[in-house]
Formats: sequence, C-alpha cells, structure tokens
Amino acid sequence: MDALSLARMPLTVIIALFVVATIVITIAGIRLTRIADALADLTGLGEAIFGAVLLGGSTSLSGIVTSVVAAYNGYPALAISNAVGGIAAQTTFLAIADFTYRRANLEHAAASIENLVQGALLITLLSIPVLAVAGPPVDFLGIHPLSLVLVAAYLAGTRLIAKARAAPLWRPMHTHETREDEPTTRSEEHVSMPLLWLAFFLLAAILAAAGYVVAYSGMAIADRTGLSEGIVGGLFTAVATSLPELVTALAAVRQGALTMAVGVVIGGNSFDVLFTAFADFSYREGSIYHAITGDQLFTIALTLLLTGILLLGLLRREQTGFANIGFESVLMLLVYVAGMLILGIVG
Repeated sequence: MDALSLARMPLTVIIALFVVATIVITIAGIRLTRIADALADLTGLGEAIFGAVLLGGSTSLSGIVTSVVAAYNGYPALAISNAVGGIAAQTTFLAIADFTYRRANLEHAAASIENLVQGALLITLLSIPVLAVAGPPVDFLGIHPLSLVLVAAYLAGTRLIAKARAAPLWRPMHTHETREDEPTTRSEEHVSMPLLWLAFFLLAAILAAAGYVVAYSGMAIADRTGLSEGIVGGLFTAVATSLPELVTALAAVRQGALTMAVGVVIGGNSFDVLFTAFADFSYREGSIYHAITGDQLFTIALTLLLTGILLLGLLRREQTGFANIGFESVLMLLVYVAGMLILGIVG
C-alpha cells in the first residue's frame, strides 16, 4: 500500500480501511496486556516498569509508524499532531479507567514512586519539542540537535525510574485501598517464557502494521475531505493509534493490575514523545520542528496541562471523591473535550 494507490480508492473504502486497522489495533492491544502482565511477574521487572517501558513502547508502535510515515511523505503537521494528540488522549483514558474502578480512586489505589517519576519525566520530555520550536532554526543534515537530546533524555529517565524502583527513598502511605504490585497466577504463566515473548513480539508487529495502514488512510482522509492535518492527526489518527492504551488500561484494571494500568499510560506517553524525534529523522525537508504550527503547540500545551493534573491526582491521592472518582479524572475529561473543541474550531 502507498499513498498513490490509496488515493485512487473511493473515500468510503479509505475510511473502511482506517476503521479496520483501528479494530485490529484494539484487539491486539487486549491480548498484549494479558501477556505483558504475565511477563511482568515472570521476569521480576514489575508492573510499573514493564508497563511503562516494554508494554508502553509496544502499544505505541502503531503511533510510531503513523508519525514516521506521515513525516516521510511530507505531512509534518499530521505527524506531530498524531504524536502529541495521542499523549493527550491516552492521559484522558486514565480518567475513563478510573470510572470503571468503583472501589476507590484509581490514582489513589495505584500509587507508586515509578509512576510519579514517569510523570515528571513526561513533562520534561514534552518541554524539549517546545524548546526546538521556540529556539533558533538550526538543524544538521535536516535533523534538529534536540531530537537527539530527546532520545538521550528518555533513556536517562528510564534508567532513573529503574533505580527509583530498586532503591526508593520514599514510599506512598499504604491505605486499605492501596493495591501494590503483587505477582498473580494466570493461565499465560503456564506457557513457557520463550513462547510468551514470541507472542508478545508478534502482537507488537501486528500493531506496527496496523499503524502503517492508519498513516496512509489518515493522509488520504486529510487530502480528500479538506480537514486540516492537525485535526486528522490530533484527533482521528491519534485516538485510533492510542486505543491499545485505553484497552490495556481497562483490561489491567479489570485484572487488578492497577499499577500497570497507570504505568502503561504514563510510560507509553513518555515513549510517545519520541515520535517527534523519529518524525524529525524521517522528515526530508529540514527539521520537522520548523514546520510545526500553532495547532501543534496548542496540543503540546494541552498535554502538559493534562499531565500536570494527573500528577496532582497521583500526589493528592483523593479517597472521598464523587462515586470514588478523583477530582483529576473529571477535570482531565473536561479539559480534553474543551481542548479538542477549541482545536476543531481554530483548525
């Protein structure tokens, strides 16, 4: 499949391909969660670390492919909007997961030092593309130096999170609603570890292939409908490629893996910031940051706001919210919906 062959298809077929790819992403994400939870216990990495790094990165493959393909084909606004819009959507997905966990506020029950450090890392990483846009228009061989800094910062931050888990200098107060990361027995754990890893990587490959379809169908939808790249990337492709995070968060909550539910979203978000660097590497007309518009800056600011609200919820650990739903969940939903409406009107 390429842009030329897809452009010849009827719009209804293009939309159908987009929907089918989205469904594939959702189904693969469901299965990937159960395998990841089993591997987290069997490897001893823990739900927060495994969810943030391996599962978060794997469920992000469809989004990576979408942003890289869009940037390579000359759709910089779609590439960046898909990357950052996905982070905004995924952060809001935690609010939806909170609504499904009725015993307590999810951010209270899933308190962990790893998730707090991951949230701080996410805010740090999101500031780097803003610096690239606001700073001098420099690039080397079409790549902005801060793209390399972004990758290095992510790797350093991941190491910091691992150290925080291994030797934490403080812990959240334990309450009767706190759900710590404890290994549980499930059917997947009776399968040999090599087979579990094989299934994990196979599902990750399926997610990447589905992201390829989402990228080309998204570009075709932008061309054929007249919708801006910012809207298509920030709303349609971003939500489509972010559905694994929603599915995995809901599935993890249902399985009682609350730390993983939060970790896969925040960790996936930190990994998703790297989409901007990958898009910069593949963009052929200079640094992609120089092609960013006000819509993308608005989406980055919105994402920073949502992450800040989430961190406040994780630190406050509200117990007595309405129907055991924390203030941060309600506020994140309101802010996200308002932001998307504003983006739609302006875009």
